Amino acid sequence: MIDARDVEPAAVLEQAVDENFPVASRLLPRYQRDQLLAIYGFARLTDDLGDEYEGDRLAALDWLERELDAVFDGGRQPEHPLLQRLAAAVRDAELDRQPFLDLIEANRVDQRVTRYETFGRLLDYCALSANPVGRLVLQVFGADTPDRRHLSDSVCSGLQVVEHIQDVGEDYHRGRIYMPLEDLTRLGCGEDELGADRASTPVRRVVALEVERARGLLAAGDELVARLHGRASVAVTGFVAGGRAALDAVERARFDVLGVRCRPRRHRILSRSLGVWSASRRSVTP
Repeated sequence: MIDARDVEPAAVLEQAVDENFPVASRLLPRYQRDQLLAIYGFARLTDDLGDEYEGDRLAALDWLERELDAVFDGGRQPEHPLLQRLAAAVRDAELDRQPFLDLIEANRVDQRVTRYETFGRLLDYCALSANPVGRLVLQVFGADTPDRRHLSDSVCSGLQVVEHIQDVGEDYHRGRIYMPLEDLTRLGCGEDELGADRASTPVRRVVALEVERARGLLAAGDELVARLHGRASVAVTGFVAGGRAALDAVERARFDVLGVRCRPRRHRILSRSLGVWSASRRSVTP
């Protein structure tokens, strides 16, 4: 039986190499990279407890919230090394508690909700599971303003949809479907088709629709980068570029996310980064 307190920090952080985007670009100074990795470590630990923990997942998430209380209330030191690292980031970057609570709540939702009827409902879930990370990133760079937050929410929701597209088969075998049910019905796709070895024509049609929607959400990234400066713009450029490069990979696979591992290559992320930067220069900056 796995104990939540025994989840290895290195195993959690190693997952950063499989993300669509650079979690903490080496172009950033060490202290900001450490802060971003601390946020990532918490988010990934939360997801691992909600997705992989073999015991009582709700109890594990309750334990994590108590650890978070220790980070913010200061009455005791957190037990887990990742939360100890987070405590330093919270102190140095003056991070808010609520985004972390939202990430925990998203994983509680995962324990009781396994289907989303509409794309709007899925975006409501993204508001808990993804958007808080973007807000924390803005706080790391001292760039958390209402206008940037709105754009960041769109980008982060887009990145979450990208992950759901890539993980259709994996999610199905976990008993979850993040492709909106009304889209499956309208495009003639049965739920069981999401668990096949290769994508059927209906599955490809559903994936193509969600790819288009994800691109629409990521479009806010050009303006967001234009409204940021220096290191913040570098970090966010990488996030947006990674999401777009991942969607490019899905399109190159002809939307067969079941038979092909659709992950972006580093040189394609770089190419997309140059495109984001160029587009942001053309955006209107206040």
